[in-house]
Amino acid sequence: MKKVLIWLSSLLIVACGSNKILEVGAKSRSVADMVLTNANVVTVEPDQPNAEAIAIVGDKIAAVGSSSAISMWIGESTEVIDLEGKTAIPGFIEGHGHYTSYGDSFYRLELRYDKSFADIVAKVARAAEGVEPGEWIVGRGWHQDKWETKEGILIDGIPVHDTLSAVSPNNPVMLIHTSGHGVFANQAAMDAAGITKNTIPPEGGEIVRKEDGRATGMLREAAQDAVRDAFAEFEAQRTPEQVEAELRRAIITAGKESLKYGITSFQDLGTNFKEVDLLKKMANEGTIPVRLWMAFEEQAADMDGKLDQYRMVNYGNNFLTIRAIGEKVLDGALGTHGGWLHEPYSDMPSSHGLNVVPIKEIEYSARLAMKHGYQLAIQGIGDRATTELLDIYSAEMKKSPDKTDLRWRIEHAQVIAPSDIQRFVDLGVIPAVQGIFACSDGPWVEDRLGKERTLERGYIFNTLYDAGLVPTNGTDPPVDEIDPISSFKCSVTRELPDGSKFQEQETYTREVALYSYTMGNAIAAFEEDIKGSIKPGKLADIAILSQNLMTVPDDKLMDTEILMTILGGKVVFKK
Repeated sequence: MKKVLIWLSSLLIVACGSNKILEVGAKSRSVADMVLTNANVVTVEPDQPNAEAIAIVGDKIAAVGSSSAISMWIGESTEVIDLEGKTAIPGFIEGHGHYTSYGDSFYRLELRYDKSFADIVAKVARAAEGVEPGEWIVGRGWHQDKWETKEGILIDGIPVHDTLSAVSPNNPVMLIHTSGHGVFANQAAMDAAGITKNTIPPEGGEIVRKEDGRATGMLREAAQDAVRDAFAEFEAQRTPEQVEAELRRAIITAGKESLKYGITSFQDLGTNFKEVDLLKKMANEGTIPVRLWMAFEEQAADMDGKLDQYRMVNYGNNFLTIRAIGEKVLDGALGTHGGWLHEPYSDMPSSHGLNVVPIKEIEYSARLAMKHGYQLAIQGIGDRATTELLDIYSAEMKKSPDKTDLRWRIEHAQVIAPSDIQRFVDLGVIPAVQGIFACSDGPWVEDRLGKERTLERGYIFNTLYDAGLVPTNGTDPPVDEIDPISSFKCSVTRELPDGSKFQEQETYTREVALYSYTMGNAIAAFEEDIKGSIKPGKLADIAILSQNLMTVPDDKLMDTEILMTILGGKVVFKK
């Protein structure tokens, strides 16, 4: 028998922000501003997993239950939406991404779908025809393991810059790897960055060179900073008005695109003080499109003394939270052989990967997080990086044994030594993983790690869940497509493009996969009281789907469409 949860107290009515009353017999009840009826409601609440209808008052859920019971909330002013059996779920929460970079990516060259380096060179050549000499050309999303055609001259599996430099001799070109952990530059960009045959790479970085010492154009991890800094110098010529306008454009674009995918909250791992200053301004204006949880990626010395003044929780009517230090990358990405491993790469035995950000910097950040009540969310992709982070977290936690609910995170957590699984549990550390990576990386992971190490340590997401850890999910936009349905499918199937399965024993159940994208991500951000499930009192953030993710066959999952996105009780996207 379906439970009907109807809150009658005047306290709830006031909390929901409505003073309208509908008389029902001898009782009074707040009139709903919106009612969703005749739906298949998947609540992600164990006490009431399914329902038929939802009443919304103001920006919060007021009642959940049967269509007949919720009809009592309908008044003359109520907007009634008949979902005709379609599925309603909590709004998806993107558990790890780069918000402004995602928005900005729509104004750069898209390289994720190119099948060869030659295709990318042709795209740059077309772009160079439309810009003035000296202007930078920037693209993002390439991955050498996804190219179907390999070029003739390869160094570490990556071409030399000659053809790229030939088509753009007067314009610096910076092509960002899909992981963000490396760039490919043409000669003009390397000249602007001061990279020569004699340049010594910084600690935690690598300038890939030919045998004669000439740079190929590939700059891994910290070595890419010189080119990024040169691009930043070029962009510094903009006026403050131009800077704000472009940043606003990125913020609005990222939000609008997120809402198309049923995403109502976005966890950003890598903001800065200038971005947050503008976001606070936009929160006061009411112009932030989605709810944001942000983590600072600033130098520890720069954060010291500022964190208290920047800390915000549920600011601007629950649209902005600043309470984390995050995505300082302890290591690099597996795709660029930058993930820091205990043993060498199987396909590059000369390398264990890279420690990108010094241990001392992470330790400093950990002290600041503990002192100022911030979460710590540092990237650890390789198993060595994860071990080192757990060591740092453990040492800092021992200094403050009275602080027990920290919810510190390790971002990505893609390769984990078996001995570290229980350490996650013991320390209460959350592995913030992205389901889609198992499928986008799956075709080449075994090349990097070898078969046995992959089986034991690679993308063991369900093993982590079985150990009692909070399941999370996301797509790391703009690294991968922001589409939650794709990540959901990979989470429950591990099916690769060729039909094979990658680490099939690590699939989530449908229930766990949905939980990971809603309640799990909410818990990972201390937001489970207001987000993550459809429950009276929580924010009315809801996604309407064309079919039921819990029951549709695997091969039909990608047919699922987002029909409507409701944010704070308002329809903000409709297909």
